[in-house]
Amino acid sequence: MLIPTEDRRKIHTHLFKAGVVVAKKDFNQAKHEEIDTKNLFVIKALQSLTSKGYAKTRFSWQYYYYTLTDEGVVYLRNWLNIPEEVVPDTHKKPSRSAAGGRPTREDRRSRQNEDYKRREPKEVPGAEVTPQFN
Repeated sequence: MLIPTEDRRKIHTHLFKAGVVVAKKDFNQAKHEEIDTKNLFVIKALQSLTSKGYAKTRFSWQYYYYTLTDEGVVYLRNWLNIPEEVVPDTHKKPSRSAAGGRPTREDRRSRQNEDYKRREPKEVPGAEVTPQFN
């Protein structure tokens, strides 16, 4: 299918930036939800990338899910003239902050022990009554 170069560039740019594209299986839909082009152009352009091995396709509940492969990253980087430092969002490692990270096992155990030691004894009803035996 002939797709205008401007629309193909929009589709490829969005795919490279996000690393994933979701398209509803509606060939008559006038416009794609995320990309400013026809939904049919998006499906067919990504179908072409899938046949070349640059993207993977999953289909579920009348939606196409396209993910970019490593070969696709290299291809789109060359096609869009993007530098090597720029990578798709799905290929970025999440940054862990030192303060907001998950506590280690020792930290959790020491906190549990402190909580246990700080607890006040429960009040039992009738604890002030002392039994008397004759």
